Amino acid sequence: MSVDSDVAVERGGGPITEWFWHREVSQGLYLIRERFFDAGKRANIWLLQGSQRDLVVDGGLGLRDLSGYLYASRLIGAKPVMAVATHVHFDHSGGLHQFERVAVHRLEAGALIRGDDYEAVTWLSDADISRAPWPGWKANTYWVKAVQPARVLDEGDVINLGNRQLTVLHMPGHSRGSICLHDQENRILFSGDVVYNGALIDWLPYSNVSDYVQTCKRLMSLVDNDLVEEVLPGHFDSFDGERLYTLASRYVASAGVCHKMLSFATRGIASVVLWFKNSHRHLVR
Repeated sequence: MSVDSDVAVERGGGPITEWFWHREVSQGLYLIRERFFDAGKRANIWLLQGSQRDLVVDGGLGLRDLSGYLYASRLIGAKPVMAVATHVHFDHSGGLHQFERVAVHRLEAGALIRGDDYEAVTWLSDADISRAPWPGWKANTYWVKAVQPARVLDEGDVINLGNRQLTVLHMPGHSRGSICLHDQENRILFSGDVVYNGALIDWLPYSNVSDYVQTCKRLMSLVDNDLVEEVLPGHFDSFDGERLYTLASRYVASAGVCHKMLSFATRGIASVVLWFKNSHRHLVR
C-alpha cells in the first residue's frame, strides 16, 4: 500500500508523503523506504505495530521527517513509539533524532550521543539523491544528528510490544554494535546489515572479519534449530531461512587469510577517506 497525500509539507521540499513509500507486509508489519535515495544504497525501515506500543526498526537518512510521515499516514498514533537502531551507520541512524524514544546497542551508544560521522560512516553524495529534500540542499551539508538514547541495549534484552516480544541478538562484524531483533514466536529476524541478500561488507571502521565469522555461524545455528523462517533485512528484499543459511555459510567459507588481509587493507583506506571527508564536513557545519 502506498500513500498519496498533500499533508505535512516540510521546508519547501513538497509533501512529506512524496518522500516516503510504504507497503504492508503482513498484519501490523510495514516496510518503509525513501523514494529518492539511490535504490542500490537505501536502507529498509520497518514498522512493527504492537498491542501496547509500536517499534520502528532503523530511521533512514533523516532528510525528511519519518516520524511525521508515519503519523500523517496513520501508521502510528496514540500508542508509545520507540525507534531502534540495528547499528549507527548513517543510512540507518540519520532519522533517529525525529523520535522521542531511541534504543541502540551499548557499544554504539557513544557514537549516537556524539553524532559521530566517522563511526556512522557518513558517505552521501549529491548523486545519491535523485530529488533534493528542499531547495538548495547539498550532500556536503549532511550529517547524522546526535541523539541521547532512551534505552541502551545488550545481548538478550527483550523489547516488549505487548503481543510481540523481540529479543536483542548482538551480532558484531559489520559494525561493533550491530544487532538483530528476533521474534522467536513468529520465527522472524530483523537483520539490519548483519545479513542481506548481497555481498556482506566487512571493511568499514569497526568492522571485524573474525567477529563476522562467529556471527554467521550463529545465524546458521538459528536456521539449524528452526528459529528463523523469514528475514527482514536492512537492504533489498526479504528472504527465507534457507537463503539465510546459504549467505552465512558462504561468508564463513570465504573468510580465510587472503580475505582478512584484503579487508584489513580496504578498511585502512576507507578509514582515512572517511576521516578526511568528515573533518571537512565539520568545518562546513
